Amino acid sequence: MKETSWVRSKTEMSAEQGIQIMSEESGGGLHIDGDWKTEAAGEKKRLMEQEATEAASKSERPDVSSGLMELVNLLAMQAAVGLGGYKGPGGEQIDPNLESAQHFLAMLEALREKTEGNLTDDEKRALEGVLYELRMQYVQMAGGAAPTAPTETPE
Repeated sequence: MKETSWVRSKTEMSAEQGIQIMSEESGGGLHIDGDWKTEAAGEKKRLMEQEATEAASKSERPDVSSGLMELVNLLAMQAAVGLGGYKGPGGEQIDPNLESAQHFLAMLEALREKTEGNLTDDEKRALEGVLYELRMQYVQMAGGAAPTAPTETPE
């Protein structure tokens, strides 16, 4: 087993003696010059301002309106394709796929529910308008039957 050495290095002893000598010379306390205090206060102020600026930039709401509307348009276009509203690349008519259309309508409805209370008036109007139009087209394509939302069955 190794013995613990209680011998201090010369550096530790010199540093300790230097503090004692400085303390005794200055009348029993540490002496800190005024320039250092001013510099430290200025640094503290700069750090506080930097933290405040960073916090403010994080709390600003990013512009998600365009991203949200792109998502709404993407889902609406897919629903419209499912309703037979678009032609293929060669100009041929795409056959309706009501199951696909219903899926994208359900996704738009879920988006509306999850963003409720967090949309601007324009975003809310646009989303509800797209949902209304697509639902009406779905009802026409389905022969008058109202669209049904997918239901979950308890397991």
